[in-house]
Amino acid sequence: MKIVVPEGDGAVGIYGFARPKPERADELERLLLSFVEPTRAEPGSMQYQVHRDVADPSTFVFYELWRSADDLRAHLARPELAHFQQHRMDYLREDLEIHWLTPLSVTP
Repeated sequence: MKIVVPEGDGAVGIYGFARPKPERADELERLLLSFVEPTRAEPGSMQYQVHRDVADPSTFVFYELWRSADDLRAHLARPELAHFQQHRMDYLREDLEIHWLTPLSVTP
């Protein structure tokens, strides 16, 4: 699955689920957390969070808010994210589940 950012003006949000192979869960957690600070420093990054699902702690939940679709595309093109996209199934038992959001209330 190639992540295709929807067209549109204004901010774009995304949330999704990453369900790791049991033997790769700790490694995936470290990898996802390694993306947090660099992503938050990127132009256009308004929010970037990684969580564990309370009902299913083996599932990681991520939430991102970007100033624009172009900013999100630039983020996904970064080498470490492109590498993860290419090799994500080494870590995951099923592909990423991604949901696109149109923010209606954005904190400046």
